[in-house]
Amino acid sequence: MEVKASSRFVRVSPRKARAVVDLVRGKSVEQAQEILLFTNRAVAETVLKTLNSAVANAEHNNHLRADNLVVKAAYVDEGPTLKRIRPRAKGSASRINKRTSHITVIVAPREEA
Repeated sequence: MEVKASSRFVRVSPRKARAVVDLVRGKSVEQAQEILLFTNRAVAETVLKTLNSAVANAEHNNHLRADNLVVKAAYVDEGPTLKRIRPRAKGSASRINKRTSHITVIVAPREEA
């Protein structure tokens, strides 16, 4: 049984968030939490919160044990872009794109083989 949690409209570029999410995909929950605690990226805190939310959803809603869960899938989708203007020389302007992300983490019980 898969359980998911998502953080939407996170004010970080999807490219930067994907670099962190790629570190934890396929790992056990304990191992993924340790990796995120010691990752030196600002978005790692948001990914950790999303992971902890998915684990809490699994424990509370589906009565699964946290020590038996693995990160089955984790992905980052692009959210809406905030468009801002920066004044430039000779009265012109250039656009600044402030990108947002939707971070989704899916956890599932470990497959015993």
